[in-house]
Amino acid sequence: MGKLEGKVALVTGSGRNIGRATVLKLASEGANVVVNTRANRAEAESVAAEARSLGVKALAVLADVSSKEQVDSMVNMALTQFGKIDILINTVAIRPHKPFTELTLGDWEHVRGVVLDGAFYCTRAAIPSMVENRYGRILFFTGISAMTGSSHGVHVSAAKMGLVGMARSLAVEFAPNNIRVNVVSPGSVDTSRDLSWYPGRNMADTSRIPLGRQGTVDEIAAACLFLVSDDCGFITGQTLHVNGGMAFF
Repeated sequence: MGKLEGKVALVTGSGRNIGRATVLKLASEGANVVVNTRANRAEAESVAAEARSLGVKALAVLADVSSKEQVDSMVNMALTQFGKIDILINTVAIRPHKPFTELTLGDWEHVRGVVLDGAFYCTRAAIPSMVENRYGRILFFTGISAMTGSSHGVHVSAAKMGLVGMARSLAVEFAPNNIRVNVVSPGSVDTSRDLSWYPGRNMADTSRIPLGRQGTVDEIAAACLFLVSDDCGFITGQTLHVNGGMAFF
């Protein structure tokens, strides 16, 4: 039996990159999975098919996590299909860059809506099932720039640090319900991405990474598996930095 045999995991933003790798890692350990993308049905169905090939059940759902109504619908579909949600992993993020003095209210609200509000909506919708079953594992994603500060990224850093605060408070509040909440903070990872979010930066530059390379999506997925499995049963409210030694916190 796998480490997650019989569990049900919802992974947002799981059509590609870290989200996809995480879905497949959890599925390989026996978890039934809910694959989420905002609009790409073919992408979601492809990942769901990969998960099914590993011997588990998989549901592909389109939902924009910045919409409470769409999140509620997605969670209801998952509960109808599987009867519960044991694991929630919030990987969705956007990282637009803009000087602070040029930020509009719309810029601020868009990033907050996807990064922070989206994680809140998903957690608020899924956690009653966890409380009822006295079992839950929740992960949020932040990053190095949120910890160190980032020029032209105030709105992103603020939203991502909000996730750290939310995780810590949820960890304390729901520990009596056997619900653990943690944060994953990846460093530079080799993914396909919107390079317009990183103006003037060479994303393949590894000169500041002691291990001398970018991380892989599978390595981040392995960190997620560790945090949601019983291998780290006494860890909650923490941030796990997976950055090849690029920064220490």
